[in-house]
Amino acid sequence: MAQREIVISTESGSDLPAEVVKKYDFKVAPMHVIIGGEEFPDDTEHVDRVFNYFRSTGRVPSTSAVNVGEYDEFFTRIKAEHPGCVIYHFSYSSLASSTYAHAEQSIKNFDDVYLIDTKNVSGGCTAHMVTAAQYVREHQDSIEDYAAFADELQALADRIVCHFIPDTLEYLKAGGRVSNAAYLGASILKLHPLIEIDHDGRLIATKKYRGNMAKVARKFLPEFLERYDLDRQCLYLMYGKGLSQETLDYMKQFAADNGFADSIYVMTGCVISCHGGEGAIGLAGVLKEGLVTKA
Repeated sequence: MAQREIVISTESGSDLPAEVVKKYDFKVAPMHVIIGGEEFPDDTEHVDRVFNYFRSTGRVPSTSAVNVGEYDEFFTRIKAEHPGCVIYHFSYSSLASSTYAHAEQSIKNFDDVYLIDTKNVSGGCTAHMVTAAQYVREHQDSIEDYAAFADELQALADRIVCHFIPDTLEYLKAGGRVSNAAYLGASILKLHPLIEIDHDGRLIATKKYRGNMAKVARKFLPEFLERYDLDRQCLYLMYGKGLSQETLDYMKQFAADNGFADSIYVMTGCVISCHGGEGAIGLAGVLKEGLVTKA
């Protein structure tokens, strides 16, 4: 049977770097950030607006998911530009946003659009999508059942691991996600919580690191590799704008020194920055093939 064109899409909360979008021709539906009553698309170009608004008001901008109507327009446009295509849409964790539920409702209006729950955010989504795109390229000439193939792409989510550490809890406190007591305690002791994304896509605070982010990076990165047996093809280096160049350079060198063939910087856009704030740091990677359960 003739093979059909496959298009991979997502929302902007995946924080896909521009070079990755171009390389794999990913299609991206923008989520939204509302600042002072004005709505902007979620991207890295507007992230300074988030930080400036917080500095001047002490409030975190509000964010909104892609709604059903926007998804309808998004998938209609892809179908028009790529007649007869099959779409695999990789959504931000279904437990972290309503964007998955909206996509789920929208795809009922289309044939051959399959929804994948990345069970992740930001760099974790990027890692899943790049891995999936490579998998598609390897198998696209032999696909016989596109629905069954969607299940294979979904299964890749269990091989993705993603952790991040905010430099400050100010944004989480302002957004009501941590108590004032927890914020004060962490600030006094200069503590930074490790946020892990579990097997189901929940964001969970686990251990705490102490010190500035340069010091934190030198503890966090080795511990991440000690904990997970990762495929050495690529390490995804997540960061919030404001992280020092010294630390960014250290992350890149660390990946090279530990045998990764490539590493990709993933800068958080507006939606993630509303939670993590400036100067956050994170890592995402892919477990070696055959390891399909997160530790």
